[in-house]
Amino acid sequence: MKLGFEKSISLGDGRTISIATGKLAKQAHGSVEVRMGGTVILATVVSNYDARPEMDFMPLTIDYREKYASTGRFPGGFLKREARPSDSEILVMRLVDRALRPLFPDDYHGDTQVMIQLVSSDKVDSPDALACLAASAALQVSDIPIAEAVSEVRIGRIDGKMILNPTIEQIAACDLDIIVAATMDNIMMVEGEFKEVSEADMLEAIKAAHGAIKVQCQLQLDLAAEAVPNREIREYSHEDHNEELKAKIYDLGYQGCYDVAKQGLADKHKRAELFGAVKEQVMEALSEEEKTEWAFQIKGYFKYTQKSAVRRVVLDERIRLDGRDMNQIRPIWSEIDYLPGPHGSAVFTRGETQSLTTITLGNKMDRQLLDGALFKGESTFLLHYNFPPFSTGEARPIRGVSRREIGHGNLALRALKQVLPPAEDCPYTIRIVSDILESNGSSSMATVCAGTLGLMDAGVQITKPVSGIAMGLIADDAGKYAVLSDILGDEDHLGDMDFKVTGTTDGITACQMDIKVDGLSYQILEEALNQAREGRLHILGEMAKTMANPREDYKPHVPRMESFVVPNECIGAIIGPGGKVIQDIQKRTETTISIEELETGEGMVQISSDNAERMTAAVTEVKNIAFPPSAEVGEVYEGKVKSIMPYGAFVEVVPGTDGLLHISEIEWSRLEKVEDALKEGDVIKIKVLSKDPKTKKLKLSRKVLLPKPERQEKPEAENAG
Repeated sequence: MKLGFEKSISLGDGRTISIATGKLAKQAHGSVEVRMGGTVILATVVSNYDARPEMDFMPLTIDYREKYASTGRFPGGFLKREARPSDSEILVMRLVDRALRPLFPDDYHGDTQVMIQLVSSDKVDSPDALACLAASAALQVSDIPIAEAVSEVRIGRIDGKMILNPTIEQIAACDLDIIVAATMDNIMMVEGEFKEVSEADMLEAIKAAHGAIKVQCQLQLDLAAEAVPNREIREYSHEDHNEELKAKIYDLGYQGCYDVAKQGLADKHKRAELFGAVKEQVMEALSEEEKTEWAFQIKGYFKYTQKSAVRRVVLDERIRLDGRDMNQIRPIWSEIDYLPGPHGSAVFTRGETQSLTTITLGNKMDRQLLDGALFKGESTFLLHYNFPPFSTGEARPIRGVSRREIGHGNLALRALKQVLPPAEDCPYTIRIVSDILESNGSSSMATVCAGTLGLMDAGVQITKPVSGIAMGLIADDAGKYAVLSDILGDEDHLGDMDFKVTGTTDGITACQMDIKVDGLSYQILEEALNQAREGRLHILGEMAKTMANPREDYKPHVPRMESFVVPNECIGAIIGPGGKVIQDIQKRTETTISIEELETGEGMVQISSDNAERMTAAVTEVKNIAFPPSAEVGEVYEGKVKSIMPYGAFVEVVPGTDGLLHISEIEWSRLEKVEDALKEGDVIKIKVLSKDPKTKKLKLSRKVLLPKPERQEKPEAENAG
């Protein structure tokens, strides 16, 4: 008996991708398995037939999870089960969401949940490039309305050669790593990081990705045609409309909105006030019956009117909402060393968007531990982006870190990590925190600029400064369009594209693009990239007025750090039984010491302290253990009294080498007991008197280093009378 249906394609390098349906999770509205080598992804989709009252958006939830069992591992922690999603899983959810969401009908508002699970992995192929393919295929075999099939692929480049869906090992060697989502005809989403590549190279990668995506979209359609040959899309009615009222509001409000937009006011609060006044005039012209019966729809109809008017002002008058030219950047001011406490800090303000960014430099103990199903290791570079509600003049509860904050922080991290110095030149763990204090568009790009200035203020020797810019697009059906540089928040909401590009003077380091319109040509994309480069260079020039190069040295309160390699056989001696030795050195010197075993088997010791004298003492002690000096006859040493005997004391002359300090060699005066002069733990100066050539035993003296008392002569006896 045949169970299910399956289709497959070849990637042309010996690997294949197959999609199957009809075997698993059949009570879901749609489910598929995607296989590539040892990687297996199960995707399911369920959507409610009814919508919640007065829902005016698509309640889409994308959930992606990597099962630890997929790689034969136990989850870490006490519970030993998968818990909240990791940042890497959330980033995959965002990739899929941004590709799928624009393809649902505008009037479809049924709660929709797409669940994507990595159930098997051989740790060869990265599953994130297959997640969207699985999600879209599940929708294609369901009755849920969606415009087209969509898929994502990753393109990497090694030694100038483009590679489709590179392996995990290959990704680490790529100078270009980009994930592209597209339908048969249109690019939907782009996200990637680059080692300063050109705009032409980026376009070439996008085109290569789109060619592969078309094949994957056809694969989904072929599977759906066989599995559900007479596929019927569900009927739904999630919105009630009054087209006559919509036209009435358009006629009443369009010119007023047009006139407000044409003023080009830079103050967004003033613009909002004037648009609000136009809305009030429209409401006054409506009957009480209309306002009561169609209250919910009226809000949407006015938004449509306002959006239409603003877009026409841009296209016909070439006037933006705040009055700027199409390629003009908002005013910029920045300042470094703004806060005395952090190791580096900067404020970057562009228009009404502002980031206060801090830099903290730590040691190996501060590394971020990574413990996922696929990746286990450590990260020495962290970037955290915070978007508090006051930044937009709102009051709302804060319920943990949002997916948006994780996504924006990751984009800024990918932009800046390309210019960090190598580990041997900067052994610190680096944490950047960007707090957005004001927001009116492109706060993630402000984070990149503030992060660059903050790193230079901290003395981190980045190779080049990085800036970022958000590009927008407004286009109509007649082919008229405008590419906008440094978009406002309103231009993002009203426009057709949000394209963020970061880079140095020599090339792109990261990008993120979302398209909201069909038919974006490569010509427009190329124009946007070139215009973005002009804006990026302008912003770099403004940043250079504040700080052009990193500080020559770290600030005085930055922990100093010294690293050196020790032989493998010395690691145990440095740590000591139960960590006793290393903990004792850290406690006495008030330093932080870590030891990491290298692939060569040697140990990498890292010692950090905010006090140079204490760090020198710790370095000396550790090196004395690893490279013990030999005790030489006639030399003077500082040694610790290790034990006391009735006949003398044993003193550690150099690490690992003890000598006998006889009771007669402690002081010039005669001692009854050793304890009268010494106790265990005392550090004293001693001189090596001799070394037995066979046993290597040392004879020590303390008294020869002490002043010799003068001999007192006895008084002469008086003569008898």
